[in-house]
Amino acid sequence: MGQDGWRRSDAWIFVAVVMANGAGRHMRSATTRRPEGVRLADVLSMADHLRQSLPDRREVEEAVRRLSGAGLITVGDGWFRVTPAGEALWRSRPVGMGAVDTMFARLHRRPLPVDTDWTLDDADHAAAILEYAGRVETPED
Repeated sequence: MGQDGWRRSDAWIFVAVVMANGAGRHMRSATTRRPEGVRLADVLSMADHLRQSLPDRREVEEAVRRLSGAGLITVGDGWFRVTPAGEALWRSRPVGMGAVDTMFARLHRRPLPVDTDWTLDDADHAAAILEYAGRVETPED
């Protein structure tokens, strides 16, 4: 599967993970026991912000397999984290184009990804969508 190369959805999910991690840092106290990282609902929220749509389960699963295989992100115990290599890739990006387009171009300059063995259960994806939907629902007048 890794020989398929990089896809636009890889860049979309990578940018969503990076931005969601950065957006949540101000909420963590230096003494917190909560691990660094964000949950799937946070990644979906940022992905929706970036493209006004939610990635389906397959897009998330395949992107995470490639991104973690490339050493750019990790996922453990439900927490999505950016690795030092991912952070360096993000910080060295040129500014000017949209973040997803920029990262898609940057990923294409990297070696072909090698997929890791990670699966996203349908129920976990659906639960994250419901959690996110609960955050954005507006009360009726």
